[in-house]
Amino acid sequence: MHAPEQWPPYYARAKGAEVWDLDGRKFVDMSYAGIGSCILGYADADIDDAVRAAIDAGSMCTLNAPEEVELADLLCELHPWADKVRYARCGGEAMAVAVRIARARTGREKVAFCGYHGWHDWYLAANLPQGDALDGHLLSGLAPAGVPASLSGTALPFHYNRLDELERIVAANRGELAAIVMEPVRNNEPVAGFLESVRALANDTGAVLVFDEVTAAFRATNGGIHLRYGVSPDIAVFAKAISNGYPMAAIIGRGDVMSAAEGSFISSTYWTERIGPTAALATIRKHRERDVVRHLEKMGRLVQEGWRSAAERAGLPVTVSGMPALSHFSINLANAQAVRTLFTQMMLDRGFLATNAFYAMYAHSTAQVEQYVAAVQEVFRELATAVECNGVDRLLRGPVAHAGFYRLT
Repeated sequence: MHAPEQWPPYYARAKGAEVWDLDGRKFVDMSYAGIGSCILGYADADIDDAVRAAIDAGSMCTLNAPEEVELADLLCELHPWADKVRYARCGGEAMAVAVRIARARTGREKVAFCGYHGWHDWYLAANLPQGDALDGHLLSGLAPAGVPASLSGTALPFHYNRLDELERIVAANRGELAAIVMEPVRNNEPVAGFLESVRALANDTGAVLVFDEVTAAFRATNGGIHLRYGVSPDIAVFAKAISNGYPMAAIIGRGDVMSAAEGSFISSTYWTERIGPTAALATIRKHRERDVVRHLEKMGRLVQEGWRSAAERAGLPVTVSGMPALSHFSINLANAQAVRTLFTQMMLDRGFLATNAFYAMYAHSTAQVEQYVAAVQEVFRELATAVECNGVDRLLRGPVAHAGFYRLT
C-alpha cells in the first residue's frame, strides 16, 4: 500500500516513535502509529506495567475481572449521556455489536451510514448488487463476496455534510431505519447545524444514532470527539486509541437503547479477559493526566505547517486536510499515486516510515517532527523536479503502490 518491495513488512522491535525492522534498520514512524492504536507511543512503560500486573494476577478466569466495571464507570463519567457499556476487542466487531443493538431496539433492519465502519456483513451489504456504493467512503474496491444477497438494500450510504442525502434516505425509508451510523468528524469539520440536524432526523424517524469513534476518539478530547461539538448519540463505539495497542473496544450508550442487547445473543469468551480493560484504564488515565491532546495537536500542526511550507517552496500541488492529530495530504497530479510512492521511497531512505498521512503519538518529540519536516522539504523539492522532468517512474525502485484494501478481497 505504500512502497512495494521497499516498505519493511515486519518489525523486530518498537519503542516510543521508533521502529526496528528485521534487518536492524531503525525508522521514526511518522505514518499510522499502529493503524491509529498507539496514541501514547509504542511499548509505553506505564501501560505495559499495568498489563504485566494484570497478567501476574491472572488475565482470564471463570469469574469476571473487576476492571470491566471500573472502566464502565470511567467511560460513563467521561460521557455523561451514557448509562451502560458493552465490550468487544476490535472496532469492526464493536460496530457490528452496535448495529445489532440498534436493530434489536427498533425491530427494523435498514441502516443509513456514511464513512468506513469495518468489514462485517451489515456494512459491506451496501455494495450489493452494484459493488461500488462504498467508493468514496474512505476505501474503494471493497467486494461483498460472501455477503448474503438477501441483505441488499439494508445498508444505505450518504456523504458527510450532505444532509440532503440523508433526508432523502429517511423520506424513502420512514419507519424502516434501525440506525444512522457515522463518524461525528473525520477529515472535514461538520458544517453549521449538520450534526444537530442528523440528531433531529434520528429522533424524528425513531432510528438509533450511532457515532463511530473508533478512529477519532481521544485525538481532540479525553473521550469521544463528539464531546467537542455538543451533540450526543444514542450509542458511541470506541477502539484503537482506547488501550494503546492492546485489543480492546467499548460500546457505550443510553440505558434504554443498550438494554435491547439483553434480548439478543451477543457474547464472546474473550470479551471478559482482563488485559483489555486494564490497558484501557491505564491509557485513559494517562491521557487525561498528561494532557495528551495538547501534545497531539501541537505535533499535528507542526506537521501540517511543514507540509504546506515545503509544498509551496517546491511548487508541488499539495492539499493538506484532517484534524491535527490525524493529518493527511493529497498530491493534485494525474500521476499522484506514483508520486506518493516515490515520496515514501525517499523518506525511507532518510529513516522515516512516511506516507501521505500522519497519526500523532504522545511519544513524538518536537525534535523528531522537526527532523521529519526538514526531510520533507528536501523530498518535496526532489519530487517537484522529477514531476517537471517526467522522471517519477524512472526513480521508483519498485511498483507503484495500490490505492485500496484489495488485499482484503
